[in-house]
Amino acid sequence: MDGIKPVFDYGQGIFRLRPIFVPRRFGDAGHRLKLHPDDYYALGMNRGSMKERWLDSTFRAMNGPLTGELEGLSIIDAAEAGGDDFTLADAVKTMGADLVGDDLWSRHGGWPTYSKFFDYATPLFFHLHLDFDKARLINLSGKPEAYYFVPQLNNYLGSAPYTYYGFDPTVTKEEVRERLAMYESADNRITDLSRAFRLELGTGWYTPPGVLHAPGSVLTYEPQWNSDVNSVFENVTAEEVYDRNFLVESCPPDHTDIDFVMSLLDWDKNTDPAYREHYFRRPQTYRQGDGYCELLVVYGNEYIAATELTVDPGAEVTLKDPAPYGLIATQGHGTIGRYALETPTLIRFGGRSADEYYVSIAAAEAGVRIVNQSAVEPLVMLKHFADNHPSHTKGH
Repeated sequence: MDGIKPVFDYGQGIFRLRPIFVPRRFGDAGHRLKLHPDDYYALGMNRGSMKERWLDSTFRAMNGPLTGELEGLSIIDAAEAGGDDFTLADAVKTMGADLVGDDLWSRHGGWPTYSKFFDYATPLFFHLHLDFDKARLINLSGKPEAYYFVPQLNNYLGSAPYTYYGFDPTVTKEEVRERLAMYESADNRITDLSRAFRLELGTGWYTPPGVLHAPGSVLTYEPQWNSDVNSVFENVTAEEVYDRNFLVESCPPDHTDIDFVMSLLDWDKNTDPAYREHYFRRPQTYRQGDGYCELLVVYGNEYIAATELTVDPGAEVTLKDPAPYGLIATQGHGTIGRYALETPTLIRFGGRSADEYYVSIAAAEAGVRIVNQSAVEPLVMLKHFADNHPSHTKGH
C-alpha cells in the first residue's frame, strides 16, 4: 500500500471518497439517492434495487451469500492525486493512528462507525438491533444508530412518513410473545402494540440497541456503529412477507426459540412512557461565527455524533475539530482544502463525485478550510464522528 501516503499528502490529510451504493432485496427504492435511473439494478435483478448509499465505511455489507468482496466499503478516489484507488479500510489499516488518532486506534483499532443514506418509498419492517452483550454471542458488535431527516434530499416523503418505536407502555410481554408465536401462521400485526411518530424534516432520533423500530419512508441519514445485527419482529410489511429467518438470523444456532428472541428486547426502553422526550433530537447550535453555523443533529449518546455545517454564499471558514470525521455535502458547491466540494445532480453507479470526504485527525485538528463559491446558495454538509466528539457529553 505504498500509494496511500502520497494521496494522503496530496489532500493535506483529506481523502476524497467515491459514492458507494448498496442494494437490498426488500422494500421499494425511494429514488432520492441521486443515482442515475438506469443504474438502480446495476448488480442484477437477483440483488434487488439500490436503496442505500454508504458513507466513510470500513465495514463490508452483510447482504447475503451474493455480497461482493468490496460491497459497502468506501473507496478512496486517488485520480486527482495521480494514484490508484484503494479502500478506506486499507488506509486505516496502513496508517493507523496517523489517520484516526491515538484515541480511536487504542480503543477500537480503527474507525468504528460509518454512516449511510437509506432511501425507501415504503416503511421498513419492525425490527431491533442487538446490544453489545447479545451480539458478542455471535462474535459481532452491537448496533446503536441515529437518524436525521435531510431537508435537501426529501422532495417527497414516501407512502408512510412515520416511524414506530417500541411498545405502548400498557403492553405486556405476553402480548408480544403471542404475536411472535404467529410468525409462520398469519400476519402478526405486531405494530398494533407499538406507537408511531410522524417524521419532521430537519430533526432526528437516537435509537439504542434493543429497541424495536419500523423506520418510515423518508430518506434518512443514519450514523451507526460498525455492525448489521438485527431481529425482525414483523412478518408482513407493506404486503411483503418475511420468513422466520429474519427473526432469528442474528441468534446463536442453538438459541432460536421465542424466549431467546424476547431476551433481545430492552424492555424498559421499549415501553418508556417518555420515549420521545428521551430520544427525539431537535438540532442544537454547536458553534457559529461570521458566515457559518454548525448544528448538532446527532448527540446525547455515547457512540456516534453528527453535525450539519452551513457556510453562507460567498463565505469561507476554517474550522478545527478534536476528532476525525466523514463528510457529505447536501447542498451547494465550493472547496474543501484543495479539493472541489459540490453536490451532484446525478451519479452513475461506479462513477465519481466530489461530495464525500474523510478528514484525518491531523487535518481536523489543524483546521479545514471550506469555501462557498456560490453567490446565492448556501453550502451545506453533514459531518459524522465516532465516540470521541464533545457532543457525547451533551444531553438531549
